[in-house]
Amino acid sequence: MYYVPYMYLYQYPYYFNEPMYNYGGQSVYWTFPNEVEHANRFDFFHFSNGDGKILLTDYGSKSFVVNINEATRQNNTYRTALWTGTHLQVTLMSLNVGEDIGLEMHPNVDQFLRIEQGQGIVQMGKSKDNLNFERNVFGDSAIMIPAGTWHNVTNTGNIRLKLYSIYAPIEHPHGTVHVTKADAKAAK
Repeated sequence: MYYVPYMYLYQYPYYFNEPMYNYGGQSVYWTFPNEVEHANRFDFFHFSNGDGKILLTDYGSKSFVVNINEATRQNNTYRTALWTGTHLQVTLMSLNVGEDIGLEMHPNVDQFLRIEQGQGIVQMGKSKDNLNFERNVFGDSAIMIPAGTWHNVTNTGNIRLKLYSIYAPIEHPHGTVHVTKADAKAAK
């Protein structure tokens, strides 16, 4: 990175310790000083066999950093738990063309969905017979689903719909992998 003087119009307190344009590369700044000294204390990056692919497994409640966009695009299962903590869970999902998540409601779980690839439609409502909220979604769309809300996401595109979901509190057992939607139904 190079130094550009007077890069920010408002120097104090409106500045950040991050490069302004990173173009998808890794940050050159660390979140705490002397990061190298701390590297052995946490398992930050998890890759398999040196092939550059992310090992898609549930990393439990250990400290963890991952390129979530890449992990989501790499996933080809209906649902894979990537991280299951005490109060929060991250799962990766992939819906085939025309497939949907299935109409569901989590009474005590708030849910966040982010579309990474593809396009679809999200429907929500207070009852399964009245899904009065409907929006088209596509790459980079974020969907917030309050606890107690009926919802469904359907792939309306011509490629797999890739997304990740954050549940708070957790929704699925640690290590959950459902290769297909049928596997998910059978597990319930």
